[in-house]
Amino acid sequence: MSLLRKIARIGVAALALASLTGATAMDPANPTCPLNPNWSTNPTMKLTIEKRGEMKVMLAEGRVDPGLPERLAAALKANPDVGEIWLRSPGGDARAGNAAGRVIRSNMGVTTRIPAGWACFSACNFVFMGGAPRVIDPGGLFIVHMFTRTGDRSAIDMSVAMGTDATRELIGDIEQDSALLASEDNDFLIRMGISRKLLTEVMYRQQAVATEENKSTRRCLTLDEALKYGVTYAPE
Repeated sequence: MSLLRKIARIGVAALALASLTGATAMDPANPTCPLNPNWSTNPTMKLTIEKRGEMKVMLAEGRVDPGLPERLAAALKANPDVGEIWLRSPGGDARAGNAAGRVIRSNMGVTTRIPAGWACFSACNFVFMGGAPRVIDPGGLFIVHMFTRTGDRSAIDMSVAMGTDATRELIGDIEQDSALLASEDNDFLIRMGISRKLLTEVMYRQQAVATEENKSTRRCLTLDEALKYGVTYAPE
């Protein structure tokens, strides 16, 4: 290979690396993550079957909604030759994410993948964990946070307006449901062959709500962390 061609190839590689690193603006509130992660804005997760080379893949893009597990099961039944599911999602319903992950695991041999430049956040994490194997391409983002059951702002405001007893009851319900969800998450990770330390050392150490002192509520796992906790596998 001529020296000129070598220089050209090095330049292309440098540009590709820059597109995944320095050219991406980072989020000052969540410094491990890009400012604008590439997760779909679809209000419900859209499942699209496409051919990529010789392989049939399913693109799963959008919010994890309560109806996803049923749609996903139907789509996999109708397309038993799907080899991979590619995920791009801002999260959504936590229990639906767990259920969708179990649907994928029941179809053994289906790989889940976060392609380069795509982001899988929150409940999407658990959909991704259902794959066997699981692949995070260089530049793909597996983004975690502390799960919280306080997202229904209208319910909180209403309970406050109704007085102390109603607020105390709502807080009790939130605490009980949060404990149940934590138990379900723990069981799910064990079943999927992922270290429970992902919850205790990473997810549950993130802030549920941003404060003036610390606005960070998200954490983008490095590839080393994803390997350490069994989220993905070392490339062959």
